[in-house]
Amino acid sequence: MTRNTVIRAVDIGKVVPTAEGNLSILAGVGLEINTGESVAIVGASGSGKTTLLGILAGLDLPSSGTVELAREEITALDEEARARIRGEHVGFVFQTFQLLASLTALENVMLPAELRGDPGAEPEALKLLEKVGLSERAGHYPRQLSGGEQQRVAIARAFASRPTVLFADEPTGNLDTSTGQKIIELLFDLNTEFNTTLVLVTHDSRLAQRCGRVVEIEQGRLRT
Repeated sequence: MTRNTVIRAVDIGKVVPTAEGNLSILAGVGLEINTGESVAIVGASGSGKTTLLGILAGLDLPSSGTVELAREEITALDEEARARIRGEHVGFVFQTFQLLASLTALENVMLPAELRGDPGAEPEALKLLEKVGLSERAGHYPRQLSGGEQQRVAIARAFASRPTVLFADEPTGNLDTSTGQKIIELLFDLNTEFNTTLVLVTHDSRLAQRCGRVVEIEQGRLRT
């Protein structure tokens, strides 16, 4: 693992049991991603993209192989230790936004800093809401926001933790073309500003083309 490598996956395999027998989702996947890089993971539905993303982020464990994230071999850690690494280094943006309905936009963005016990969570969250163009919506609840606005809040929340790596799973999947384009611009503006590594699963060709590298999975293996 070189000094600039932030993620290193070696010979990743994932097998799950089914009624018909074992199903191989990933096989022999190897990947290195450097600090500040943007990488799109693409492939047909069922090819293993989201499974790989979850393993790289430490949300799931592979059946075989190793993953290093921010110089820690997360595949050798228990869930509590992986959660600590995620809290220190990882941000997430999902297709379904995953905002807490009982919290305002501001409170959702403040949450990562508050969970870490950081002082100054509110002014930092207000700055991020301003960056995503939602200062005037800070007191609104998710149900009062459009899909695009909710995704902008989710992005602000992801960057509030100053992540080393931001993992995004179909971040434009539930948005119309125009709104999706705005979300893409926002992701890459913040990526540049914070030098955050972006790892994205996407069907959106516009989003994939903006990334510095595109990795394609076909039937659980990386195409070379």
